[in-house]
Amino acid sequence: MSGPDLHIDISGEDRPSRRIVLGAGRVGTALARASGVAVIDRFRGWYQLDEPAGDPIAVCVRNDDLGALLAAVPPHRRADLVFLQNGMLDPWLEDHGLEGNTRGLLFFAVSQRGGPVEPGGVNRFTGPHANAMVLWLESLGLRSEAIGRRAFAAVMLEKLIWNSAFGLLCERYQVDVRAVLDDHSDELAALARELGTVGRVALGIDLDQDTLLANLRAYASSIPRTRAGLKEWPWRGGWFIAAAHRRELALPTHAALVAALPHPPT
Repeated sequence: MSGPDLHIDISGEDRPSRRIVLGAGRVGTALARASGVAVIDRFRGWYQLDEPAGDPIAVCVRNDDLGALLAAVPPHRRADLVFLQNGMLDPWLEDHGLEGNTRGLLFFAVSQRGGPVEPGGVNRFTGPHANAMVLWLESLGLRSEAIGRRAFAAVMLEKLIWNSAFGLLCERYQVDVRAVLDDHSDELAALARELGTVGRVALGIDLDQDTLLANLRAYASSIPRTRAGLKEWPWRGGWFIAAAHRRELALPTHAALVAALPHPPT
């Protein structure tokens, strides 16, 4: 006996998201290769963004390239952009009407372009495509979770402090993060305290000092061979300096380390 035709609705959350990677740097190349998708770079693949909106687009370009990238993205796909950059993005996102977009914090390392992903902590996402991004990274064996905006802001500040503190110490002493943990723990603790104070005041986020330092050390221990640096200074260490200046807060350890660099960043 035949029955009525069965119609299955695969729209919305039941439909697997198409995976799109924008940016052919270390992270973008690693995600694209692991996912088996073609990466969109400066010269290739832009036709993929002509399709209807609804699928997340993992943005894996440097912070300073975000403006040029946004200008090249079709307006109907801009809400799909998932920003995975480190640093203080909030002012830029607000200026471009993108504060409601999905954000991600990646806790893994890729030492060089074409190299493997080295898992670290749990990757966090917030926003409309957060669940799709979690499913994507979990399928690659990378632990991930979706969290609310407030919780994300706290983790974002914590990672901003990690990048700023370890970047400065690695650059100052020409060592990897393992050596920072072993040989420069006092300066790390002082930086965490100074940067944590600025972040708490500037963003209204309460971070427990002992928990913050423990988390900074734990993530460094998970990727010990990584050598952090001072790239994207205005989005990282430079943001802390500007925020501290506006609020008349002191950064003595940070200032001394910056002054000791052969070529202090600007």
